[in-house]
Amino acid sequence: MLGGLTGLTDPKGADWGERMLNTVASQTIRHLFSQSESVEVSVRCNPSSKLLQGSIDSFTMKGRGLVIRRQFAAEELFVETDAVAIDFSSVLSGKLRLKQPTQAIAQVTLLEAGINQSFKAELVTKRLENLTTPALTALSGGQPVSFPEVEVKLLPQNRLRILAKADLNNGTLVPLNMTVTIGIERRRRVSFKNPEIDLNEVSEAQKEISQTLSLALVEILDNMVDLDRFDLDGVKMRLNRLETEGERLIFSGYAEIERIPKNP
Repeated sequence: MLGGLTGLTDPKGADWGERMLNTVASQTIRHLFSQSESVEVSVRCNPSSKLLQGSIDSFTMKGRGLVIRRQFAAEELFVETDAVAIDFSSVLSGKLRLKQPTQAIAQVTLLEAGINQSFKAELVTKRLENLTTPALTALSGGQPVSFPEVEVKLLPQNRLRILAKADLNNGTLVPLNMTVTIGIERRRRVSFKNPEIDLNEVSEAQKEISQTLSLALVEILDNMVDLDRFDLDGVKMRLNRLETEGERLIFSGYAEIERIPKNP
């Protein structure tokens, strides 16, 4: 049974249980992502004999080049748990099951390029297409309004520049250019606030409608990025802070883990 675990070395060493658990955990977690450049798992257990009772001091995971649900890219993911109780018999069968829920600190790093790629994901585009709110259709003569092009640039002090186009479904594209402040609300939602709209490169005929559509897009984005829509089965993520750093957006928070998610 043990020989069937990829990467398992001779179990006679004192740390054979940790090596086996690292292998099983790495395989399990790697399969949660559509793509991964690397996934490294490290288990701390002293003395190692506690593993036989399923007791672990801490569990650390570092991932790079991750893709979630085939469309959302994360440059880095770091997770470190509190003490964990696992079903050791599940490890012997090449699986990983928790005996009880646990908590972990987490940090996620997104790249500007990955954020822009996410605006092409179906989960996002469907919330930006064929919008029929009274305020928007009033601008388009009753036609649905879409935002087919959205690009962001990360700025210092948690600011974003948003360049977009609004399609009024009547052959007219309206350019949008604004800067917003991003923050965290209720530990689960990314907010878009304090828009500063730049109309310098908008034609005189479109300035007023560009202003109105810019505010509408900010409101849409402000209600879009909710972690509850992205949670893996059995894992609830919560945020404490975010920070822009060059072309990186870094989220720090924690995860409540009820069970190891099944493969998506």
